[in-house]
Amino acid sequence: MLLELIKALEKNVKESTPKTPQKVKMPINNNTEVKGVSLLLIRDIFTDTSTIGKLFLNGESFCNTLELPWKENKRSISCIPSGEYKARLRLPRESASRDYVHLLVQDVKDRSYILVHIGNRAEDTRGCILVGQTVKQDFVGNSTLAMELLIKEIINLGGTNINLIIKNK
Repeated sequence: MLLELIKALEKNVKESTPKTPQKVKMPINNNTEVKGVSLLLIRDIFTDTSTIGKLFLNGESFCNTLELPWKENKRSISCIPSGEYKARLRLPRESASRDYVHLLVQDVKDRSYILVHIGNRAEDTRGCILVGQTVKQDFVGNSTLAMELLIKEIINLGGTNINLIIKNK
């Protein structure tokens, strides 16, 4: 089922990406609720090796996270700063190393290609956010399942307008 959703998403991306910018006037409808995806990452365990947190999806606890420890936002050795970010789905064809749909965190100061992806330990990331179903010191487990479920929920919520807030406890 996830494969069907990904194919549909890829088709929508191809069909909805205009070759030239277009202005579209949208009618105002006060009864329309703006759909979006709200991700909140609360970092709560800090070690010399990693930063462990909890990821909430639209207010509901969803999975655990693992990042590198804070080292002044240095590329490839530090987690990213706390703050508010936009994110988007990133398809396998956009990546040289990921053969599954994952998230790209956008507009991170002094950083690029910050992803939310599969992995278990700090060695599996170079500044990205890893997701997992279980957690131990410096480790998240069942990462593939956590990623699949996260992407499935995001796609079910429309797959766009993804906001990520990161806070330290």
